[in-house]
Amino acid sequence: MGENGAANYYQNAALEIGLPQGASKCFDDDGRLKRTGTVWTSSAHIITAVIGSGVLSLAWAIGQLGWVAGPAVMLLFSVVTYYTSALLSDCYRSGDPSTGKRNYTYMDAVRANLDGFKVKLCGYLQYLNIVGVAIGYTIAASVSMVAVKRSNCFHKNGDDSPCEVNSNPYMIMFGVVQIIFSQIPDFDQIWWLSIVAAVMSFTYYSIGLGLGIAQVIKNGGFRGSLTGISIGAVSQMDKIWRTLQAFGDIAFAYSYSIILIEIQDTIKAPPPSEAKVMKRATLISVAVTTVFYMLCGCMGYAAFGDLAPGNLLTGFGFYNPYWLLDIANVAIVVHLVGAYQVYCQPLFAFVEKWAERTWPESRFVCGEIEVALPGERTYKLNLFRMTWRTGFAVVTTVASMLLPFFNDVVGLLGAVGFWPLTVYFPVEMYIVQKKVERWSTRWVCLQLLSLACLVITVASAAGSIAGVVSDLKVYRPFKG
Repeated sequence: MGENGAANYYQNAALEIGLPQGASKCFDDDGRLKRTGTVWTSSAHIITAVIGSGVLSLAWAIGQLGWVAGPAVMLLFSVVTYYTSALLSDCYRSGDPSTGKRNYTYMDAVRANLDGFKVKLCGYLQYLNIVGVAIGYTIAASVSMVAVKRSNCFHKNGDDSPCEVNSNPYMIMFGVVQIIFSQIPDFDQIWWLSIVAAVMSFTYYSIGLGLGIAQVIKNGGFRGSLTGISIGAVSQMDKIWRTLQAFGDIAFAYSYSIILIEIQDTIKAPPPSEAKVMKRATLISVAVTTVFYMLCGCMGYAAFGDLAPGNLLTGFGFYNPYWLLDIANVAIVVHLVGAYQVYCQPLFAFVEKWAERTWPESRFVCGEIEVALPGERTYKLNLFRMTWRTGFAVVTTVASMLLPFFNDVVGLLGAVGFWPLTVYFPVEMYIVQKKVERWSTRWVCLQLLSLACLVITVASAAGSIAGVVSDLKVYRPFKG
C-alpha cells in the first residue's frame, strides 16, 4: 500500500482498539510504527556516515595546505557543517517543532519549504551524490582489501617481491556483500550495523593515530612545513590544483547533511523535540569527528611531511607490524559496509516509494513474500526491492572498477555535494521556515556564508577534475 494508505491503516487500527490518535503505544502521531531512536543512535548513524574513507585522505590534504591552513580549514568546515546541520534539523517538522507535519526525507523538507525547480534540483543533486559516495566507498574498501593481500604477500615472500594485486575482484566481493545487506528494508532496522561500523571507525582511527605517533618518534620529530608541499617538489600549477583538491577532500570528510533528515526521522517522538535531540547528536558527532580528523590528519602529516600519502595506512608500508595494519584495513572494510548502507537507504526508499505510487496494483512492486527464518522469524521479501537494490550495487561496482582513483574521486564528491546540499538548501529552507526578513542582518550573513561556500566548492571541483583528467591519461579500464 502507499505511504498515505499505510498511515491511515495504522491510525485506524489504533482507534479500533480504543487508543486515541497520537496516544498509541505502538504508533506515532503520523500513524507510523513508534520510532525508538535516541541521541546516541543518531550519533552512531552520523559517525558511521562521516568517518569513512575521507579520514584516510586528510594527512594528504593537510600536506597540500601546511600546518597553518590545514587545521584551520578543517576547523572551518566543522563549524560550517555543524551550523548548517542545526539549521536543517529545524526543517524536519513544518510549523511547530513538536507537533508540526513531519518531513520524512531531505527532499520532503525541500518540497515543504521551496519551489518546484529547487525541489527537482535538490533531488538530482542528492541522489547523484549518494551514487557517487557508493562508488567512493567501494573504491576505498577495495584499496584496504588489496593492502591486506599485499602485506601478507610481502610477509610471506619477502620485501622485494612484486606482489601485484588486481583490485577488481575485491570490488566485486564488496559489491556482493552490499547486495546482501541492501535487502534490509529500511533505515530504522540498520541501527546495529551503524553501531558496529562506528566501533570499526574507532578501531582503524586509533591504529592510524598510534602508528603516526610511532613514526614521529622514529623520525625524531615532526615533519612538514607551514605552507605545505613546496613548489619545486611539484609545479606551480600542480600546487594550485592540489590545494584546491585538498579543500574537496576535507569537505567530503564532513559530508552527511544529505541523510540528516532521514536519521532524524528515526528519533522517538517528543518531548524533547526531534530537532533538539538532533542538534545534540550533531554537536557530539561533529566534535568527535573533528578531534579524530585533527589527530589523525595532523599526526599523519607530522609522520610523513610533504610526502604524506593519499591513503594514510598505505604510507606505513606493507611490512611490520603487518598484522596491525591488517586489522586496521579490515576494520575500514567493515565500517564501509555499514557506511554504504547508511548513505544508500534514502535513495532506496525514494525509488521504492516512487514505484509504489506509479504501479500501486503491481504485485511485483508492492507484493511481499514471507520467507521463514531461524527462530520462528519471517522476512518479507519484495521482488522489486530485491531487483532494484541488486542492480544498484552492480552498477556502482562496475563504475568503481572504471574509475579507481581514490583521492580524486573523494575530492570531486566532496566539492560537488558540499555547497548545494550542506549549505545552500539548509540556509534557504531555514530562511523560509523562520521567516527571516530579506536584507536583515541575519539574512545577509546567511547569504554571505552560502556565497563563500559556493566559491570554495567551484574551486575544489576544478582541482579534483584536473586530478581525474591527469589520472585518465595513463589509466587502462579494468586493469587496476
